[in-house]
Amino acid sequence: MRRGRGFTLIELLVVVAIISVLMAILMPSLQRVRKQARSVACRSSLKQWGLIWYFYTEDTDGKFNPGIHQGTAAANDWPVALLPYYRDKGKLAMCPSATLPGAVGGAFEHRAWNWDGAGWGDVRAKDPELRDRGSYGQNEWICSRAEDDYWKTVRRIKHPDNVPLFFDCAYVDAWPLHNQGAPAIKGFDVADGNEWNVVCIDRHSGTINCVFADFSTVRPVGLKELWTLKWHRQFNTAGPWTMAGGVQAGDWPGWMRTFKDY
Repeated sequence: MRRGRGFTLIELLVVVAIISVLMAILMPSLQRVRKQARSVACRSSLKQWGLIWYFYTEDTDGKFNPGIHQGTAAANDWPVALLPYYRDKGKLAMCPSATLPGAVGGAFEHRAWNWDGAGWGDVRAKDPELRDRGSYGQNEWICSRAEDDYWKTVRRIKHPDNVPLFFDCAYVDAWPLHNQGAPAIKGFDVADGNEWNVVCIDRHSGTINCVFADFSTVRPVGLKELWTLKWHRQFNTAGPWTMAGGVQAGDWPGWMRTFKDY
């Protein structure tokens, strides 16, 4: 009986070449699918954070946490203030796209904030309570501080679905201002006092994910759209960095120019 003829070397090389071409075609699609899956998982976590914030404000008669600022204890900032509500829910603090270390030894390290995928604190720590690490931040303007720009309570917010509460962030909190422009570099610059540095990060293909102050609206926010949201009570949503305020394509730094305009 004759044996079946095996593949020749040329035939094997042709098969390998075809597989290589197919992989080259499919890999970008697979990478996009992975990114989309991570973004969906991130929004799922933010939905749960929305519930956590809701229960917190229910227990405080509608008041938000005081936040961390001069003269107050760190216990007033969200990682500790919300701890009774998210204890043993460690994975909630980390976006799946934020896996790079943002610190050494659990300390907040500025030098490590130069990645869109970096969280803050020691992102690889095993502490389930996650007091020292995370990848989400609070809109500090939401806090119950004395100054009038702060929202303070749930009742003061007239259109909560346009007020950012909790979002992808390179630090624990942020105070965005409408007259501050976009970060010049794609990443955090320690020497730059621009609050947008920690918020305007390209973590999800030109967007960040955010849960709003109604505790239920969770959606991607375009990086240029950030300037159209009502961060604090006096925030101009038609300011100089919006289309309504006259921003031009050339005003944006190079790394942001291809993103959708708002």
